[in-house]
Amino acid sequence: MRRSQSPVLITAAPVSPAEQFAARRRRYSLIMAMRIPCLVAAGVLAIGFGWTIVAAVLVIASVPLPWMAVLIANDRPPRKAEKVARYHAEAPALAAPTAGELPPAALVIEGGMEDTGRVSDR
Repeated sequence: MRRSQSPVLITAAPVSPAEQFAARRRRYSLIMAMRIPCLVAAGVLAIGFGWTIVAAVLVIASVPLPWMAVLIANDRPPRKAEKVARYHAEAPALAAPTAGELPPAALVIEGGMEDTGRVSDR
């Protein structure tokens, strides 16, 4: 029997809220951490090398970073597009009736409400 390389997913439950919050917090921290090097690099380039235009571009680029960090961190997790290996139980095979035996669909219950419910084979 050959096994597939991917594990079988036995639930359709989404990622837990705690894991989602941790991932959003990491994204926010990463984007906000990019702002500090931008401002430091702008100061070094403006003061040390006199490149005021490049420094101004870095400062302007760092202005929308907090806004972008909040929007990206509050976004829902992306939907998974890959095909997931799910467990599919095999249906049990139905036994064929033997000679002289009627299939279950041929059973008829005779009688009304007052009868005890005799079962007969027709």
